[in-house]
Amino acid sequence: MSASRTNRDRLDGGLIVSVQAPQGSPCHATEVITAMAAASMANGAAGVRLNSPEHVAAVRRCCPEALIIGLWKRPHLNSPVVITPRYEDLAAVWLAGADVVALDATDRPRPEGGNLEAMVTRAKAELAATLMGDIDTRANAERAAAMGCDWVGTTLYGYTPATAHQRPPGLELLRPLREQLSIPVLCEGGIASPRQARQAMDLGATAVVVGTAITGIDQQVNCYSQALAT
Repeated sequence: MSASRTNRDRLDGGLIVSVQAPQGSPCHATEVITAMAAASMANGAAGVRLNSPEHVAAVRRCCPEALIIGLWKRPHLNSPVVITPRYEDLAAVWLAGADVVALDATDRPRPEGGNLEAMVTRAKAELAATLMGDIDTRANAERAAAMGCDWVGTTLYGYTPATAHQRPPGLELLRPLREQLSIPVLCEGGIASPRQARQAMDLGATAVVVGTAITGIDQQVNCYSQALAT
């Protein structure tokens, strides 16, 4: 049984810290990611969300009991889908030690003509993987659940053509999704304060994922520097 299932009680009401950094940043170094993940777990996080098999494997070694949501951002010229776009990417993250693999579950065209449902079906059949569908709309959340995703998250709300007029976090999705779906619904994207995190929980989120506000050193320092320079 995967840690994602054995740790479900810890997930409920918990904080998942997204420990990521831009390519080229000193914080992208594996040892820095590992240290931030360990610090997150030591201070009460229910789990961490990590980008790339390398970072997943390193944090698994350092924090063997951690609940790890893994993904792999793989840009492609012919597709807007970046988060774990292909089966090969999903398999690499799972085999690196993730408890849950996050993937783009929007209805946008995938690289190389890929099919989301086929990818989910194969991941279940060949890997018995636990999957988190990163969605933008209620319709895509329902579709992801019907395909077999075990969790959904509001990660892409405000970042797709269908939601370009919206600004994250996707708080408006939480209550209807918790009422309609029997799987965990995570609020991710745009959570900027403990108050917003509490609001997301009150609206029905199973857990809250926070990244930039906690681990986004590059973005946070840039915002402060820009504000002081004007």
